[in-house]
Formats: sequence, C-alpha cells, structure tokens
Amino acid sequence: MKRVRLGSSAIASIVYDEKKRTLDVEFRGGDTYRYMHVPEFVYRELLKAESAGVFWNSMKDQFEYVKLE
Repeated sequence: MKRVRLGSSAIASIVYDEKKRTLDVEFRGGDTYRYMHVPEFVYRELLKAESAGVFWNSMKDQFEYVKLE
C-alpha cells in the first residue's frame, strides 16, 4: 500500500488496500476516514479525476466507513 498525495483542495492523500478493498482518505482538515468494499476501479477513477473532491463527494455515500484516530 502506498500513500498517494493529491493536488486537491479537499483531499490531502489516499491509501488503497486492494486485498482488503479499503480506501483511506485523509482530508485537508486533518480527519482520515476508512471506506470499505471500494472497488479498484473507483480508486483508479479517483486518481485521474479532474476534481478529486467532487468525484469523491459523488461516490462516498455508497460505502461504509469509519473515522480513523
């Protein structure tokens, strides 16, 4: 798993675990959330989205999540 820094005003970085299908999203405000059952294609689309924040806002409610401490 590799942390990928994004040039987004909303999302600082993401980490995708393809075996567990989890996506950790670190927001610019400092909070980090782990989203479960995220297909790899969603991760890839997030990486190439023109606006990562807009893309993720349209997708995030489809996945269970927990806030990481």
